[in-house]
Amino acid sequence: MTIMIPTWIDGELTAVEKLDAHLRGLRHKAVSVFVMAKSKVLIQRRALGKYHTPGLWANTCCTHPEWDEDPTHCAIRRLDEELGIQGLYPVHMGQVEYRADVGDGLIEHEVVELFIAQTVEDLKLSLNPDEVMETRWVDFHDLVDEVKTQPDLFTPWMRIYLAKHAEMIFGKLVAA
Repeated sequence: MTIMIPTWIDGELTAVEKLDAHLRGLRHKAVSVFVMAKSKVLIQRRALGKYHTPGLWANTCCTHPEWDEDPTHCAIRRLDEELGIQGLYPVHMGQVEYRADVGDGLIEHEVVELFIAQTVEDLKLSLNPDEVMETRWVDFHDLVDEVKTQPDLFTPWMRIYLAKHAEMIFGKLVAA
């Protein structure tokens, strides 16, 4: 199945095949969600079948929106598709742009809409094995320490989010 994603070429938004966008390092739209239970963050370990960064820990979920898809609707859709999470309504925290080598000649150059969704730790999950191999709840400050001490266990975007955008995403937790 060919997946087309909204990508900027010469300043104009156009649909480009997802793998081609990553091979060429083209700037494209993305959505990332962090599900929180107070100070704990639900993180996922990417399935081993993923074409980049397999087996690495990442934020709760992330994706590329479909053409003209509202970012909030995209976040809600992807929570369900990856983790079977329904009934959460993510809050938009802002937009960031990053460029990162994700291995095997692939580059993520994303303009990301970031979301937080609050819930409880006993949230019912139904993992899609094509997307996610495991999840865990981790205290925000412990997560920051893990990413600093064991960066190779985490996706490049997770490292970037915590190093450069934590205050925007997590607000007062950063100062606590």
